[in-house]
Amino acid sequence: MKKQYLLLLLAWITAFPAFSQVDYYFPGESFDPAIPSPDDFLGYPVGDWHTRYDLIVKYYEKLDEVSPLAQLQTIGYTHEHRPKVILTIASTQNMGNLESIRQKQVQLADPSQSKPDVSQMPAIVHLGYGVHGNEPSSAEAALLTAYWLLASQSELAQNLREQAVVHFDPTLNPDGRDRHSLWANSNKGFPPVADPLDREHNEAWPGGRTNHYWFDLNRDWLPLAHPESQVKVDWYHQWYPNVTTDFHEMGTNSTYFFEPTKPYGSENPVVPRKNYDEINPLFAKYFAKYMDEIGSLYWTKEVFDNSYPGYGSTYPDIHGGLGLVFETASSRGHLQASQRGDISFAFTIRNHVVNSLATLEASLDNREFMHDYLREFFESAVAEGAKDPAKNYVFGDEFDQSRNRLFIQFLLDHRIKVYENSSDLTLNGQNFKKGNSWVVPTNQPQYRMVRTMFEYEKEFADSVFYDASAWTMAAAYGIPFSAAPAAKTGAVLSEVSAPDYEFPSGKAYAYLMDWSDYFAPKMLYQLQEAGIHVEMINRAFSAQTQEGATDFSAGTLMIPMGFQKMSADQVSQKLQEIASATHQQVFKVETGLNLSGIDLGSNLVGAVQKPKVIMLVGPGVSSYEAGEIWHLMDTKIGMPITKVNTDNFGRVNLFDYTTLILPSGNYNSISGGALEHLKDWVSRGGTIISFKNASLWLNQKGITDESLVESENNDPETLPFAVRRDFEGAKEVGGSIYLAQLDLSHPIAYGYQRETLPVYRNTSIFVQPSKNKYLTPIRYTENPHLGGYISNANLELLKQSAGVLISSSGRGRVIHFFDSPNFRGTWFGTNKLFFNAIFFGNSMN
Repeated sequence: MKKQYLLLLLAWITAFPAFSQVDYYFPGESFDPAIPSPDDFLGYPVGDWHTRYDLIVKYYEKLDEVSPLAQLQTIGYTHEHRPKVILTIASTQNMGNLESIRQKQVQLADPSQSKPDVSQMPAIVHLGYGVHGNEPSSAEAALLTAYWLLASQSELAQNLREQAVVHFDPTLNPDGRDRHSLWANSNKGFPPVADPLDREHNEAWPGGRTNHYWFDLNRDWLPLAHPESQVKVDWYHQWYPNVTTDFHEMGTNSTYFFEPTKPYGSENPVVPRKNYDEINPLFAKYFAKYMDEIGSLYWTKEVFDNSYPGYGSTYPDIHGGLGLVFETASSRGHLQASQRGDISFAFTIRNHVVNSLATLEASLDNREFMHDYLREFFESAVAEGAKDPAKNYVFGDEFDQSRNRLFIQFLLDHRIKVYENSSDLTLNGQNFKKGNSWVVPTNQPQYRMVRTMFEYEKEFADSVFYDASAWTMAAAYGIPFSAAPAAKTGAVLSEVSAPDYEFPSGKAYAYLMDWSDYFAPKMLYQLQEAGIHVEMINRAFSAQTQEGATDFSAGTLMIPMGFQKMSADQVSQKLQEIASATHQQVFKVETGLNLSGIDLGSNLVGAVQKPKVIMLVGPGVSSYEAGEIWHLMDTKIGMPITKVNTDNFGRVNLFDYTTLILPSGNYNSISGGALEHLKDWVSRGGTIISFKNASLWLNQKGITDESLVESENNDPETLPFAVRRDFEGAKEVGGSIYLAQLDLSHPIAYGYQRETLPVYRNTSIFVQPSKNKYLTPIRYTENPHLGGYISNANLELLKQSAGVLISSSGRGRVIHFFDSPNFRGTWFGTNKLFFNAIFFGNSMN
């Protein structure tokens, strides 16, 4: 039998056969003829084309239509308004009791409720596919696996229908999938071209891996920056599946990977050892059995990370389930040459199909065991939380109500219990006021997620990281927080409401708006769009307002009523509308003479230039970083920015713009003429905002003149070849958190009230502070390391380097960011630094 499978394997690696898909994917099985197969529905064998997402959904709709055992629901929509769907397959009896089954599963995950009889509960399996759009084999496998489960007459399929509820998410990233499918299908040859250099195998920038805003959604289960992840995680908490899959592709010359991942080095610190030591190896035996049957090569326990909580294979591990990552060699098209021969699309699909079936069989066989583990997981979480010396975490920013609301909503989205703080507290030198701070107890079922939000981790079993090594979310939001052995709690929060400020009545000399709130920049841009003239006050002052004597910080916005093109009534009405929509408080003054500090007509007060922003994108540019900027400006400011490919930069007249953004990347393709235009523009007053190695390029081209921090090479002269990955990888700063020192008098720091701020860094570029003593507004503290991995050598370099520095260039300037202020759409605490560069850049040198 095994020899027969191997012969089939060799035939299918090289080309798609003439016989039906059933013979290849499910040899020897019979199917219910009332259920249409994917090839009958689509009109082509699965693997012959990349199936568009709308056709995947329509096939699932057909299954829902023809069988009472299938139910399709739409749980949300993507940025491009593609539906996010879940197909559920179960017996007629279980489908009729679906809500009761769901409630029992949720009850099982709640230690405060009695434990239901798990012997009578079906296994809850969630088969998730296609988080990376250009790893397309998994979504095709989702078609075939759903068909098999619904139509197969095998004993296993029948038992699964009776004893399991299986949820299919065919594509976590529909927008990226369709981008890739269009590319692969439109570049397909007849016959297919296996040469890796062929256009089909080399997508145009940014490729289909990411979603609409070029984000990697396999990192977004924790940040929840995008609708795809938001609705998915909300759905997840309605079911708490026992097993969740996460199917991927890797290099064409690879074979197949399934868990366990790398012991200790790739594991999340809050996940119980039982998950890694007992459950993963138990399931791995099923995967090995199925792969042995078809003769596919595979490997385990190497490379792939399972530590970052935002992975689709790790988030379930922190919620009492088993998250499973699978990786198959990729054809990156329909046929591609590899070291083992030509790899066909169908071959990659079959690898994922058999592991889908293996997952289902393992879940069924261990149904009661996994239910018991789910209850055990949350019971142990409560017990560990009760023993935690912290007892509580208290948080709150008295100056920024919007970030407070964003963070509270974020915690609630992850089902973490949050309470009002009912007493004033001073903890570790920080003040938390009653009514303006909140408490998260550690003694709760989501204790392990509480640790994820508030704990810094600095000790690791490994020094090489596939992704970020730090993810303390309270730091990402820039929220002051502290452990609190004791705290008085008020009501538990179930929702977050925005403040409703009363707009000041009567005639105004000027209106003032504080810049500290997260959405103050959104308000500013809307005012400018409305044609209202806005100025910025560059020093702290105190003024008499409708609230009495009021203190204002540098960066406060002013609307002087004597310099408006509209009538006073029109300005007031528009201002009230915008303030209400952005939840900002407006102060009225009746005189320009302040109580203390500078007056409103001071030379330290000036007009805020309305920004017009252009950003270079395209080949060589980091699509992740560009996407973070694009997403931030769209969703948090509502400001359109012009995105131009580097190869079109020669056509740009920069004098039509105030600001040029250069995300990390390689800009050597820019022509000499375009470079001279860039130099002329910036020297005449333009503002460049550059990130990391883009700053090195500007230095190389003579636009700036900054210096790298000198490092000593203390490497041994010789080392074994086998240690090269670990030794060199340990030198990287893959993603960790540091404490920065702010110059609060500099416009880059306007809106901040504290001199220190957690920042995120994922680069090993270390640049010396500016030779101009005024132009390094953000450095690192004496002991900056807060969380994540960094080598001792790099930490010493970091201490000597700049986080943000300004380079003068004629009458213009370059604002250099060496940290990542907009990382993954979730570093709300440092976004204001970037906003300041956009709105106040022309006053920074």
